Amino acid sequence: MKRVLLAAGLLLALSASAVAQVTLRVGDQKGNARAVMEAAGVLKDVPYTIEWKEFVAAAPLLEALGAGAIETGLVGDAPFTFAAASGVPVKAIAAIRQTQEGLAMLVPESSTIKSFDELKGKKIATGRGSIGHQLVLAALESRGWTTNDIQLVFLSPADAKVAYTQGSVDAWSTWEPYVSQEEVLFRSRRIITGEGLTPGLSFQVATPAAIKDKRVALEDFVQRLAAARVWSLGNVESYAETWGRLMNIPPAVPLNWLKRAKVRIVPVDDAVVADEQTTIDLYTRTGLIKQRLDAAGILDRSFSAAIAKGAGL
Repeated sequence: MKRVLLAAGLLLALSASAVAQVTLRVGDQKGNARAVMEAAGVLKDVPYTIEWKEFVAAAPLLEALGAGAIETGLVGDAPFTFAAASGVPVKAIAAIRQTQEGLAMLVPESSTIKSFDELKGKKIATGRGSIGHQLVLAALESRGWTTNDIQLVFLSPADAKVAYTQGSVDAWSTWEPYVSQEEVLFRSRRIITGEGLTPGLSFQVATPAAIKDKRVALEDFVQRLAAARVWSLGNVESYAETWGRLMNIPPAVPLNWLKRAKVRIVPVDDAVVADEQTTIDLYTRTGLIKQRLDAAGILDRSFSAAIAKGAGL
């Protein structure tokens, strides 16, 4: 399939020799960035080395970043906020916007539960500080409930899947691709999504050290990622096929996810700052973080030109 972007258009106006010796250690979740960049063909001429590391969720990715094992990666706004409040040295350098239909609370097809209102007093599995946790908190607040009105069970995605399958919990608040896996392969139902409840942001994050010492490589990387996301909007099937091959999952799963997600990379702007502050304030009100953060202080706008170039803005 024809690739929409040539290498020459992706490189920044700097000599390749300046970054030839650089290794950029990139954290990814379930083949997300890597799959779309491979499918779009934007990794063929990278003038530096990318060392990919795969994670099952944002929390271990951010732990690795805090420990210096990686330098950049993709995470949701909720775990990013939680990490920043916990003192992890991290900044968001690009924003990812998508629909929130893939952030959902699931129940098995056989469950009698039809809506979130019927979860009062029930057990909901999710990851502490995850976007699934964020959805639970936002849904509770929208109804004037508190965490005392439900039973939160904090589990990793793998453990949550086991508990959910065995019926040890009544619902699972999770994200893609887990939502689509359950819908497509196991016929779970979504009883509430993040639409209208959460800002729907994810971030490409990086350590301050990487921003300082590997800026050229980071700028080039986010430019390529933005370009790949533009390509993916018109080539969902090709992206889903690549993603499925990398993850060894039937392509029907990513196709279900990607058709509705409409994922795109955008620069950090006033709207992104405002939406991140919304997440921070939710976490502060609910006591998940103890000190109020300033969104502008943990977001880095200086990669905007590279992102805009890659996205054709």
